[in-house]
Amino acid sequence: MPAIRPRHLFSAAAALALTVTAPATTATATAADSSAAALREVLFVGNNWDGTAEVIKSSGDFAKIGRVDVIPDKDERMAEINADPIKWIYFIAIRNSVGEGHDQFVDDMYSTPDGTSMVVSRPSFADVVSIDLTTGAINWRFPVSGYRADHMAVSPDGKRVAVSASTSNTVHVLDIVTGKELGKFATGDKPHENIFTQDGKYIYNMAIGDVNTQTDAPWLDWTKGDRRITVVDATTYRQVKVIDMRRRLDAIGLTDYSDAVRPAVFSSDESKLYFQVSFFNGFFEYDLATDKITRTKTLPKNPATSDDRTTFVNDSRHHGISMSPDGSKLCVAGTMDDYATVVNRTTLQEGPLVTASKPYWATVSGDGKSCVVSESGTDQVTAIDFATGRKTVSVPVGDHPQRVRLAHVPANWTSPSAG
Repeated sequence: MPAIRPRHLFSAAAALALTVTAPATTATATAADSSAAALREVLFVGNNWDGTAEVIKSSGDFAKIGRVDVIPDKDERMAEINADPIKWIYFIAIRNSVGEGHDQFVDDMYSTPDGTSMVVSRPSFADVVSIDLTTGAINWRFPVSGYRADHMAVSPDGKRVAVSASTSNTVHVLDIVTGKELGKFATGDKPHENIFTQDGKYIYNMAIGDVNTQTDAPWLDWTKGDRRITVVDATTYRQVKVIDMRRRLDAIGLTDYSDAVRPAVFSSDESKLYFQVSFFNGFFEYDLATDKITRTKTLPKNPATSDDRTTFVNDSRHHGISMSPDGSKLCVAGTMDDYATVVNRTTLQEGPLVTASKPYWATVSGDGKSCVVSESGTDQVTAIDFATGRKTVSVPVGDHPQRVRLAHVPANWTSPSAG
């Protein structure tokens, strides 16, 4: 599954330029420049328990720009849930399990290509909605199959969004502008992370199994369900292959390690996959060509963190991993160990352990200089310099921030009245 390399993109662009007249090329470039100038790059921070999304600067001081209410239809949704006993049971179950006693109102979010709307997955409402960033009104709503919506991914061209429907073992792929379902595919148990390849041809889905049970001892691992990576053709949505990490872990003697792949990130050439698994304080390097786990990195434990697996939130000791644009550094959120750290990708040596309260995600700033982690325990996001591995700034956000995504809004954007 080779990805399109930049030199191929440049060749294609050059060939296209030769097929149009000079005036048309100039007009197109002018229109593109004007469109780009009208947008501002930002970071969306999903405040899961608030039901809001913070909008902050994508680099620099990461100052707050505004806030969006992602549940403007809460009364209507609650009326539907209260009128349906099965929906109500699942709603309460989400609150009392994965929600840690709270409703989950925003898991993931992206902007539309024109920057006018925010598309949000809402776990407790089992849906995806598009919210107009000017008015705060809902453009469209897509109820997912089953009773909970989870992680999303947007295609490289920004036109499609894939969302995990975690209780139906399904991923829906939607038109990001209209909300129309373009296709769907089956996964393992409890689909979680989704990743599009750079060329947009394939989607990788990681199914994590049952993470809310108390059967966490290694010998009870078989009770956690069908955990696997499902790879599908992103045009036909047909399965291309399945990667079961159980066999790959067993091959290197790690029979007691979970095979539930959590957050993951590809190297820039998509030859390597770096991924976290349930219960483990560290990550693995997987070589796609040889189909083998090539390196294991164990990160330090926090002495204050219990080794009792039943105390790990949703089985995730470490949850969040990203890579610097030049591919030289990895940034890891040590969720239950209350730190984040930058790791040299060549040597796998970690840098300073930056204190962070239950960091839940790691992404890359707009300028590529920082790793940005969400501190769900202290309601802030923290930037860590990739070059030094040290914290540069923390910014307060809403209640229980989780996913952080690069996005775009209109250049002169301010919060809608509902925000």
